[in-house]
Amino acid sequence: MTAGRPRRFDLDDGLDRAMRVFWRNGYEGSGLADLTRAMGINKPSLYAAYGNKETLFRKAVDRYVDGPAHHLRDALEQPTARAVAERLLRGAAEVTTSPDNPGAGCLVVQGALATGVHGAPAREELAARRRAGEERLRARFEQARADGDLPDSTDAADLARYVTTLSYGLSVQAADGATREDLDRAVDLALRTWPPSPPTG
Repeated sequence: MTAGRPRRFDLDDGLDRAMRVFWRNGYEGSGLADLTRAMGINKPSLYAAYGNKETLFRKAVDRYVDGPAHHLRDALEQPTARAVAERLLRGAAEVTTSPDNPGAGCLVVQGALATGVHGAPAREELAARRRAGEERLRARFEQARADGDLPDSTDAADLARYVTTLSYGLSVQAADGATREDLDRAVDLALRTWPPSPPTG
């Protein structure tokens, strides 16, 4: 048994618990006492299992993206550009309003928006992830344009920025109390303005 680690401590379960604390309280609002209490371990065990708080936060965000927010990954695998956008936006509406989740809003969007000096690395981490997500979406829309799924005149970068901005806005609305139905109506409106597919034949 690793020194300092409780017997049969489940690393994945501990990470899930840490994710929920960060999701509910944000990076700076989650103290080590909050994290260790939720995870059922002491500080030396936390450091031994996950590293420092910053490292734990990065791992918790990975857990979030692979788990509750898997729509971020799934969206890029959809067969059409419109389906990509719809999966991303519907998924954002679902995960940010689900009663099963510890807090309204999105961990990647709001987990470290307002932090002091000590929270700067976490803020920069999330900003880098958001930029990378937008870049992947731009590449997907460029492919859709090349495949004839979007008009030749489509600016893939602008379209990716539009969709990601909508996604972030849904998260903020959810944090302010908007319901799933409220957000779905906003998604419906956005999709009605989607660029039409070019004619075939």
